[in-house]
Amino acid sequence: MKKNIFIFFIVCCFFCVPAQAQEWNQHKSQHFVVYYKEAPVDFVKTVADNAEHYYQEIYSNLGFTRNRYWTADDRTQIYIYDDADDFVTEAREAHWSSGSALVRSKIIRTFPSAHGFFDSTLPHELGHIIFRELIGLDTQVPLWFEEGVAMYQEKAKRWGANQAVQQAMEQGEFIPLKELASFRPNQGTERKKVELFYAESASIVYYLIREQGSSRFLRLCRKLKDGVLFEEALKSVYIRFKNIDELDAAWEAYLKK
Repeated sequence: MKKNIFIFFIVCCFFCVPAQAQEWNQHKSQHFVVYYKEAPVDFVKTVADNAEHYYQEIYSNLGFTRNRYWTADDRTQIYIYDDADDFVTEAREAHWSSGSALVRSKIIRTFPSAHGFFDSTLPHELGHIIFRELIGLDTQVPLWFEEGVAMYQEKAKRWGANQAVQQAMEQGEFIPLKELASFRPNQGTERKKVELFYAESASIVYYLIREQGSSRFLRLCRKLKDGVLFEEALKSVYIRFKNIDELDAAWEAYLKK
């Protein structure tokens, strides 16, 4: 009797595997594995090609030298869900989200019709993984800083963020940096506020890299990797900013010029 129960258990485990695990097809490139269901093969190959391009470009954008490579079992995995509904339901993401990155497991999840898929979503999520690989998975940084670095990988957002923030200033909707530090977008957050959070995050990282110099930004990231707390690292590298308030004031003055 026990033997029959054991066989029944094994059979159930085999046939009760979630359907999702059996549906994924895959396409491999040098540093990525793209998983997909119904997406056209040409689209999937284009995803892999673009990911390889951004893999090189993001390191250059941040001024880092690559000291490890994603090969064989260490490739980053990109999951392409069929559409927005499939993404929200199966990946359990917010309705306003177009993609997500699980940095520890090096997984990107998105869908083909995501707004600005190749120019925004893909480099943004890949930026998260590369940035965390560079500063350390457990390094504590403000959410605006991490998202700002990811936004900086999107060319359109990199150049257009300042204008969006200036408009928010004119309309009295601007979020000061200290408030930005406690802002946590979630599934119930209004899309307009989420977009402003990301625009401001991109704007201030742009300010730190472009206006204050990429070499300083690189030193900041190295200090973070060495375990220095964010505000301590900031004021030791950007000597003119003794605290977050002074950085905020300088950034706002820059935007108002």
